[in-house]
Amino acid sequence: MTDLLSVTPDAARTALADWLAGGAGRAGAGHAEPGYRVTQLVPRLWQRPAGSWEEATDLPAALRSQLAAAFPLGRLTLATTQLSRDGTEKFLWKLADGEAIESVLIPEGKRRTLCISSQVGCALGCVFCATGRMGFRRNLRASEIAGQVRELVLREVGAVPTNIVFMGMGEPLLNWDAVDTALTILNHRDGFGIGARHITVSTVGILPSLAQLAKRPEQFRLALSLHAPTAQLRHELMPIEKKYALPDVIQALTQFRRRVTLEYVLIGGKNDSLGQADELAKLARPLGALVNLLPLHPGGAPDLTPSARPRMLAFERRLKRHGVEVVLRRSRGLDISAACGQLRVELEARRKVRPQEHARVE
Repeated sequence: MTDLLSVTPDAARTALADWLAGGAGRAGAGHAEPGYRVTQLVPRLWQRPAGSWEEATDLPAALRSQLAAAFPLGRLTLATTQLSRDGTEKFLWKLADGEAIESVLIPEGKRRTLCISSQVGCALGCVFCATGRMGFRRNLRASEIAGQVRELVLREVGAVPTNIVFMGMGEPLLNWDAVDTALTILNHRDGFGIGARHITVSTVGILPSLAQLAKRPEQFRLALSLHAPTAQLRHELMPIEKKYALPDVIQALTQFRRRVTLEYVLIGGKNDSLGQADELAKLARPLGALVNLLPLHPGGAPDLTPSARPRMLAFERRLKRHGVEVVLRRSRGLDISAACGQLRVELEARRKVRPQEHARVE
């Protein structure tokens, strides 16, 4: 059975055309369907997604029933959602096997940026990330990655996000095959049709998959999760440094024909000194990179302290003095569990506490 939502739009079109013609062991088909049916079916996958084939009422009832048996449309179940005063909305999606992942929708003017997950949990253990404390559970399928967009469109017809960032739970380049397919689904004209320059993949720098991403012809944007200007400090904050050393990762960024972004979470007393800004400038300038300075979300790492606002501003000014293009972002969703992995970790903690509390009452 082909999961149409886990293959590229071209592959889905081919599978449906073959099935409609009576191929692929089409059980229960009395006759072959006309060829134009495929042009009715493909848009119901992503462009005008159907929650189930039964909802595709422009199709004959018998065909809908056969499609449901041959190509069931998997769904993500919304477990809970949180809405911030600043408009940021966080979604916790329950998967078919009981696992859960997060997405965050960030509105800003006409932009609607959706931050999506690529894995359940994460194996990398970055000290400032709640997902890292969860550990790794499994990779997501392409349908579960692109499905985070699909579910939003199903909730609000026509509301395709303007921008996608792979900055949710997990390391995208450790799940390259599924992410590779999901990128095509997001960008393809028969998928969600989101421009490649509006899709950003954030990575700590997994070198083999980084090379694969660089080979893609589309202008997908790349963000390196850097967070330290030296290998020694980066190893302290991000254990992956032991496997993929900073000099090698920086060298790999030169493979990209488009400008890269260096993501840098400012942590009080750890990586926010003016001397560290000088070191960061030495990495960014030769690359012509944009530096994204991000305030530490306190919910992501309760044992770490966000940099004070004056210190962040001084860090930003120092980079600009070196001729580095830099943007100091503001924290979003501070009144909700908006940090990566925070909502899932909090809900898991509640589930573990409740049985103990119940036992004490009895």
